[in-house]
Amino acid sequence: MRSTRLAALLLLAALLAFGRAAESIPPLKFEQRALPNGLQFIWLEDHSAPTACIQVWYRVGSKDDPAGRSGFAHLFEHMMFKSTKRMPAEFLDRLTEDVGGENNAYTADDVTVFHETVPANNLERLLWAEAERLSALTVDVHNFTLEREVVKEEYRQRILAEPYGEFGEFIQKKSFLDHPYKRPTIGNIAELDASNLEEVRAFHTTFYRPDNAVLVVVGDFDPAQLQGWVDQYFGAIPKPAEPIPRVTTKEPPRTAAKTLIEYDPKVPLPALAVTYLGPSITAEDAAPLRVAEQVLSGGESSRLYRKLVYETQLAQSAEFSADLRADLGLLTFEVVLASGVPVEKAKTVLFGEIAKITAKPISDAELTIARNQLLAAKLIERETFEGKASALGEAAAVYGDPNRANTDLSDLQAVTPAQVQTVAQKWFTPANQLVIEYLPEAMKTKVKGKK
Repeated sequence: MRSTRLAALLLLAALLAFGRAAESIPPLKFEQRALPNGLQFIWLEDHSAPTACIQVWYRVGSKDDPAGRSGFAHLFEHMMFKSTKRMPAEFLDRLTEDVGGENNAYTADDVTVFHETVPANNLERLLWAEAERLSALTVDVHNFTLEREVVKEEYRQRILAEPYGEFGEFIQKKSFLDHPYKRPTIGNIAELDASNLEEVRAFHTTFYRPDNAVLVVVGDFDPAQLQGWVDQYFGAIPKPAEPIPRVTTKEPPRTAAKTLIEYDPKVPLPALAVTYLGPSITAEDAAPLRVAEQVLSGGESSRLYRKLVYETQLAQSAEFSADLRADLGLLTFEVVLASGVPVEKAKTVLFGEIAKITAKPISDAELTIARNQLLAAKLIERETFEGKASALGEAAAVYGDPNRANTDLSDLQAVTPAQVQTVAQKWFTPANQLVIEYLPEAMKTKVKGKK
């Protein structure tokens, strides 16, 4: 394994030097089929290591939380590790960690994902366990109450205890008017406290079903044996007759620039956010926006860092993210100011950088560096079974086509400087702009006239 990783790093260095990262990434030669109950099954046979990665992607995320009940999707990320009809609580840890493997899960806006990597001779056990918690999870008062407290404590640590923890939540909440992407993925303590067992059970029944899941297996296995195991453990799970509800809310386009000011006693320094509504992750603009993200915010050589942190020393940090999701995206510039810097001064320089990328195409050198950084990251990802499974799972569950794991690489390779300028001009418009000034409470009496 060490020699394989060393070879990958040497190859990466050579690719970056010659600017040919994309040409070296072979396609993922996966296979797929649908079970009669609607489960989408994707597998990729790879005998380069004696391990196997199992991932289950459920097409349910925080956008699917019931109104007034944010955090349900996140809650079930935790509850799925509790007891089932035939499996005690935390038994998945025994099946993975006790044999030298690992397991984890995460919740996003559009999906909830569970993943394990184990020695290959333990693959059958993990397939049984994943099918077991899909079909026979114990959703009772004990598990619900216990995991609700875990989620609430996570909220306290990650949001309330962090100086700028609530800044990110405020950005999401104010950037979307109607779409449920405005809900915090992590949840909300008051709404979790108001929830009850019947609501939680209804959520589980609605979304945790075979026709709402993508099973991905990558690694060292016998394909015929794998098919038999999947049919044996997943094939018998019934498909509910009721249709799966989907979010149909459309976010209205913005029509005028807007500025909001918020005060927070926890933040030590002022912060700025400028957001623009963006396209879906499947849109043609996605690849040029990924390149723009890298040019603007890809490390210490990026435009924002050089201008705002290094040259002018106006900011402690300066970032841009193209957060593209299944329904629409959010393009966010985020700056934490240096001590003593006036907000307007930092804002002027930030808007100068936004204007710069819309006024003139990026240089060929910037394009080459950004593109190679993005493609090199893909190369490193695909050195692991987990990385391959993640690429296929996201392509299937979020993009709607597992082959997007392969075609998106050629899309990145084809991006031109003119395309980057075009998408910047399209999305970074005054009418599509929301400015958020997030200020220390002590500044409240000093700032007047803006609401």
